[in-house]
Amino acid sequence: MHSKKQTPIKYYVGIDVGSASVRAALVDEFGTVVAHADQPIHIWEPQPDHYEQSSADIWAACCSVTKNLQESCWEKAGYFFDLPDFLSWKATGVTARSLCTVVCKWTYTSDGGWDDSFWKMIGLEDLVKDKYEKIGNHVLSPGESVGKGLTPEAAKDLGLPEGIAVAASLIDAHAGGLGVIGADVKGHNLPCENQPITSRLAMICGTSSCHMGVSETPIFVPGVWGPYFSAMVPGLWLNEGGQSATGKLIDHVVRGHVAFPELQSKAAASAHSIYTYLNSHLDLIKKSLPVGFLTVDLHVWPDFHGNRSPLTDLTLKGMVVGLTLSQGLDELALIYLATIQAVALGTRHILETMQAAGHRVNTLFLCGGLSKNPLFVQMHADITGKPVVLSKEVESVLVGAAILGACASGDFASIQEAMAKMGKIGRVVQPNHEHKRFYDKKYEVFLKLVEHQREYRSIMNSF
Repeated sequence: MHSKKQTPIKYYVGIDVGSASVRAALVDEFGTVVAHADQPIHIWEPQPDHYEQSSADIWAACCSVTKNLQESCWEKAGYFFDLPDFLSWKATGVTARSLCTVVCKWTYTSDGGWDDSFWKMIGLEDLVKDKYEKIGNHVLSPGESVGKGLTPEAAKDLGLPEGIAVAASLIDAHAGGLGVIGADVKGHNLPCENQPITSRLAMICGTSSCHMGVSETPIFVPGVWGPYFSAMVPGLWLNEGGQSATGKLIDHVVRGHVAFPELQSKAAASAHSIYTYLNSHLDLIKKSLPVGFLTVDLHVWPDFHGNRSPLTDLTLKGMVVGLTLSQGLDELALIYLATIQAVALGTRHILETMQAAGHRVNTLFLCGGLSKNPLFVQMHADITGKPVVLSKEVESVLVGAAILGACASGDFASIQEAMAKMGKIGRVVQPNHEHKRFYDKKYEVFLKLVEHQREYRSIMNSF
């Protein structure tokens, strides 16, 4: 099983100050009162039929009732789950947590467990008192069997046999990494052949992108999450870089362009997707040039939603340099190309930061929706200078989840064995080394863009 990101339910606090008490309620976005509390207000009667109240006392009652409301909700909570562990619990009735979720999303470490001092420092010492029952005191490695498998109720709901093995899960991106990174590459003439798995980087490319690299010893990479031990591949340390908006950014740029209705109409008439049509349109306007060279004077900094890696700066903004007054389909195709190149340049930035810290990556393994776009894939190969391996199965996250199940069933002795057999290569895209100098220059401009943005901010902050 693996998780899919879901929009959290929003809650609101309503406070009513009455004549005799203050009441507060926690109400969800659908109008349901989830919890409520009340606190009396002191009333003074200095003489018969004369009543006084204190504004300070009323404020204190508001504060008290809100705190009581929070305590009431907290006490009612039986367990706190990340979604992957919640699904495992629903399937098996067992509250065990996956090492992947508690390490990557919480503060658990595989060697030290939970840190009592942290929870006491932030005022949640009651988690320590109950020996972490609410957040997990039984932690399993991904792929380990959870409990006795499917409960009768879950088996009925899922239409599967009772007792079928359920694996300790992974976060969705990590399952995607598992589905591609361990594939058998023999006979494909790749630099990672006969090399340890640490020579590979898995990229899960969708709305956002994750860059998963593993190492035999912990490597601390500035601006990249981790290292996390055994969080994806058992026995190896994981570093996780990321771009907060990739597929979403490309979609935003294309759909927000004035020529988008024309693109939409022509793509529909040709029975192609808008991105297939844009790729073919670029081939038409490139003439004798390599398609990537069309952006020689058009550059994009892609952090329209802040930078996750390697700069970890949520205040950064997107930048476009080289716009003209032209608004036709040609210009839409060019800004689309420049945006894809910017995403690939961002990957190069992450990769070079990881390499400088000690990673030795020579091959990229891509999966996710963006890996279906041949232009996106070729730009990543050309700009990073690394061959790109595409999985035979595009849905690598599902393959990764199935690998976990295969291990839980006992059919494989290890995750590594299951990855080698179940992870299949579809095709390999090689970089065009003749274009290296052009993309080196593009990368130089790319780094200048963020340097200049920070200079502009410094200037404006000084007024």
